[in-house]
Amino acid sequence: MRRSTGTALLAWLTMAGVACAQPVPLSDIKFTDRRLANGLRVLLVEDHSAPTVAISIGYHVGGKDDPPGRSGFAHLFEHLMFKGTANTKPETLDRLTEDVGGFNNAFTNEDVTNYFEVVPSNYLQTLLWAEADRLKSLNVDQKNFKTERQVVIGEYDQRVLAQPYGRLSQLIDSQVYRVHPYGRGVIGNPGELNAASLADVQRFHRTYYQPDNATLVVVGDFDPRQANAWVDRYFGSIPKSPRPIPRVTKAEPPQKSERRTTYYGENVPLPAVAFVWRAVAESSPDAAALQVLENILSEGESSRLYRSLVYEKQAATDVSAEADLREQPGLFAMYAILNAGRSPTEVEQLLDAEVRRVQSTPVSAEELEKARTQLVSSLVREREENLDRAVELVLATIRQGDPKKVNTTLAELQAVTAADVQRVARTYLVPTARTVIYYLPKSMQKAPKAAPKKP
Repeated sequence: MRRSTGTALLAWLTMAGVACAQPVPLSDIKFTDRRLANGLRVLLVEDHSAPTVAISIGYHVGGKDDPPGRSGFAHLFEHLMFKGTANTKPETLDRLTEDVGGFNNAFTNEDVTNYFEVVPSNYLQTLLWAEADRLKSLNVDQKNFKTERQVVIGEYDQRVLAQPYGRLSQLIDSQVYRVHPYGRGVIGNPGELNAASLADVQRFHRTYYQPDNATLVVVGDFDPRQANAWVDRYFGSIPKSPRPIPRVTKAEPPQKSERRTTYYGENVPLPAVAFVWRAVAESSPDAAALQVLENILSEGESSRLYRSLVYEKQAATDVSAEADLREQPGLFAMYAILNAGRSPTEVEQLLDAEVRRVQSTPVSAEELEKARTQLVSSLVREREENLDRAVELVLATIRQGDPKKVNTTLAELQAVTAADVQRVARTYLVPTARTVIYYLPKSMQKAPKAAPKKP
């Protein structure tokens, strides 16, 4: 989000017990899909259930697209896009939304920078004008650049340096991705940001903030004919990019042996252990099975990792698993924060045992049904608001290459079998492709041995 970024994790609905297998009522998102002559993709979802509209415009640029040696540029523009245009003052979007009872914000991840607003439906025209205006006439000057650069660096200090486990996600990316730019993360490196010039930033803006690199979604209470007319009026005259939008083509080579790293932090209260494997892209047929595997391992107090490491063995205070799938091949990770007095080696062995267990024996029918029920229930809840559907369409279009994917997710989750879960665990969670990270308090670091004194 603006003033706080990073990969947004799904808030899964925790349900007690095992639900019976019943059809879940989830209607398709019905949308129109067209492209303007300048390449802007426009998706409209008409819904008159409430007198509001959600506008979401996603740009196909994220942390992986930052220039070499200039990490944080995508995140920087998440902030700069609110600093005014040739026609408006800074923070105009706040006035156009908050002053009429709405809101606005933005987020950046590895692949997408997304801006959104929710307003009463009679303000749709105004917000479409405002989004088109900041696309074509953003004020990228030295003053705004310096101000927002400091905001981003302050966010790095707050979210990475000040948080006890703030460096862990960056450490994971940098250790797993040695070639692919996913290894740089999203938030930005302060040294690289400070070394950047205004010309660097303006060049990045000219490259990626183009209509043919954007997807505009409107969901809510509007007349489609009128909305399309406004889109044509305000966006249609913006010229498309004069050259093809650059795309990341580097591929991470296969990891053929286990990697291990240890980090010691001054403000780390308890040790942590992480296992990380490279996985698949979000568009992969295996994505749904990996999401079910994540759920079985770590969703709620009845999950495998919680029951084993927290409840039974009392070796960890917190555990988690995450299928962090992206536009290009993402990650699957497992984490544990240790209880006081427990050793990282012991917890590594316990995590390893849970990996071998899910690989060797199919999950039970009850575990599988509970996981699918929780995931599908979450999907239903995430369709409740106009904004939820707008952002979902943006992400499906950019990260999966097809907005129609929003209407296949339910069937894909419901089709996952115990054999699928076992197969993806065996395929991706292999020891030779694993990165093991010990994230430890500074107090556990042994002092270097003193050199022997010369006689």
